[in-house]
Amino acid sequence: MASELQEKLGHLPDKPGVYLMKDGHGRIIYVGKAVNLKNRVRSYFQASRGHSPKTLALVARIADLEFIVTASEIEALILECNLIKKHRPKYNISLRDDKSFPYVKVTVNEPFPQVYVTRRVVKDGARYFGPYTDAGAIHETIALVRRLFPLRTCRKLDAPRPCLQHHIKRCLAPCAGKVDERTYGEMVKAVLLLLEGRSDDVVKELKRRMAAAAAKLEFERAARLRDQVAAVEKVVEKQNIVTGAGDQDAVGMARSAAGTCVQVFFVRSGKLVGREHFLLAGGEDEEDTDALTAFVKQYYSRAAFIPREVLLPLALPEQELLAEWLGGMKGGRVRVEAPKRGTKRDLVTMAADNAATVLREQADRLAADAGRTAGAVAELAGYLGLAAPPARIECFDISHIQGAETVASMVVFEDGAANKDEYRRYKLKTVEGKPDDFRSMAEVIGRRFTGAAAAGPLPGLVIIDGGKGQLNAALEVMRGLGIDVPAVGLAKEFEHIFRAGESEPLVLPRNSPALFLVQRIRDEAHRFAITYHRKLRAKRNLVSVLDHVPGIGPTRRKALWGHFGSMARIKAAAVAELAAVPGMTRPAAEAVYAFFRRREAGGDGR
Repeated sequence: MASELQEKLGHLPDKPGVYLMKDGHGRIIYVGKAVNLKNRVRSYFQASRGHSPKTLALVARIADLEFIVTASEIEALILECNLIKKHRPKYNISLRDDKSFPYVKVTVNEPFPQVYVTRRVVKDGARYFGPYTDAGAIHETIALVRRLFPLRTCRKLDAPRPCLQHHIKRCLAPCAGKVDERTYGEMVKAVLLLLEGRSDDVVKELKRRMAAAAAKLEFERAARLRDQVAAVEKVVEKQNIVTGAGDQDAVGMARSAAGTCVQVFFVRSGKLVGREHFLLAGGEDEEDTDALTAFVKQYYSRAAFIPREVLLPLALPEQELLAEWLGGMKGGRVRVEAPKRGTKRDLVTMAADNAATVLREQADRLAADAGRTAGAVAELAGYLGLAAPPARIECFDISHIQGAETVASMVVFEDGAANKDEYRRYKLKTVEGKPDDFRSMAEVIGRRFTGAAAAGPLPGLVIIDGGKGQLNAALEVMRGLGIDVPAVGLAKEFEHIFRAGESEPLVLPRNSPALFLVQRIRDEAHRFAITYHRKLRAKRNLVSVLDHVPGIGPTRRKALWGHFGSMARIKAAAVAELAAVPGMTRPAAEAVYAFFRRREAGGDGR
């Protein structure tokens, strides 16, 4: 142990707080909290503790540590959650892909709120519901809300006339002044109740408004409310009553060789209204209590709604502390308990059974994926006569239009799966304006296996998207550079595989995993090359148009493109907007504006 780290261990305080473990590069690899920092942090370095393999691996990488003293354990818990969310340390248990979980957002901070899906939760006064792990489920929720309630979907509220959504009874057209804020706001209240899972309250509120409308002889409005009541009641019929009353989250956990899964059942007003499952990463060697505690902290630190009761499958050492923390976020008392019997225990057991089902499905998918990836690689190696399955496959493709904007792509598959971090794209220099796929392939292979690019890992197999000619061009360069890597060419039309020194192509069996793997790799290389080619072509086309505007040179052209991002936005911009771009002047902005107006009027714009 380094003397500097030893010194820091000797000065740890006997107070609650948070500690941050760092590796030799200064990266935070673990964040934890403690009632007593001195005792907790020192325990990591005591051999007599019998640490798990994960903890031993963590301790072996600790080069430095920091600590933050807090006033109480609850403050330490809050800070721990925030730091884990911010730094995502390697050795903390984490929700897989939790950054991308979507939410339903209701913009109650606007006069006429909208409902839509978002992946960013910000403190802007809006209401958020989620997180959802199933993108399909969240879009079904949005579709249900919009089918039941005619909410606006447009972004602007100054339309001269209503759009089609109004004419097909899907929007009340607040943008055209067809509805007042009070009426629209009553509808939004019902939407919020529905999203909270309070379907009974929605029905009661809608029936009250329906009766009031009928009493005022507003029969058209009453009929619309009647239809909404009928639609919501259909939703209510699908919800099962599971407890007497109240809002609860029932948490079930299952663990297997496929990983750790936590299932959460959402009970609102005594009805089971939904469920979500979450997979945990990095908790294989952790105790059940540690894995469950980590989930509760991470999930509820970003949950949009906290119920009055959280039901757990087992008691946790920090149960009272978690209840206090959740109560502080909710603004009211929250019970956290592990029920032993009765309806609540049955609900937790049902959640755990569903979590186990998810893990079994996960294991089946992993087995199927292994056949499509590692199994397919092994099969391909057998057909090609390779000594071992190639752990890394690189595929190269060329894209151009009659030699213009010639580009190349390199995609990388490792163990049969795409590794997009290793993808590379090339703007070719030696063949511009001259369509020559052989020279293009020679250039990109040369650039891949020389200089800094050659310092990385070598592939076990190179696939050239093309026939014998492209393959021979690539092999000539590789042999000249001393690169002894198997390479094959893939003919575009019939997917025949050409090998060096063999006149007849190899034809893989139809429906074989090896053929499907080669097709996936080839299609990915083609997609990556085409995407880059289209991007360059779009920039070239924009430049060629702006070249005809007096007073617009390379600097201003670049500034316009960087500010607006597309030709359509430049064409639609007003003179004042154009003049506000750095480097532009009023006369230059007027020239651009007039240029596009003349083109629209039928002139050549010059």
